[in-house]
Amino acid sequence: MHKLITLLVALLMVSLNAFAAVNVNTASEAELQTLAGIGPAKAKAIIDYRDKNGAFKAVDDLTKVPGIGAGVLSKIRSEVTLTGSTTPAAPANKMATPAAAPANKMATPAPAPANKMAMPVVSEPAKPAMPAPPAAPATPR
Repeated sequence: MHKLITLLVALLMVSLNAFAAVNVNTASEAELQTLAGIGPAKAKAIIDYRDKNGAFKAVDDLTKVPGIGAGVLSKIRSEVTLTGSTTPAAPANKMATPAAAPANKMATPAPAPANKMAMPVVSEPAKPAMPAPPAAPATPR
């Protein structure tokens, strides 16, 4: 059951990343940093370039920003847009890892919120059943 939940959470994270898009013409420094390979310095360089030269007209124009080459562009191309609102993905280096399988077999995982992974909730172990009263001694016939 734990493997199934872990798989579902992983699929959810992948699907959320598939719909992520950062509009490089309007994104803040923090939103730009959600892109792979873009840290604080490159995010600031993108904003500085945008402020000086105006909006990017093509995704390939990002290579004109100091510090962004073909390699970085190939990593972020699918996550970048020039129009619409920014819907960044969760930063890859700050994602929580799934919890280890609980030692208690009675544990039941809590439902995971849409944007965060939840820790499993451990329920109380079942109390042992009361032993049956001793049977009456058999009487000879």
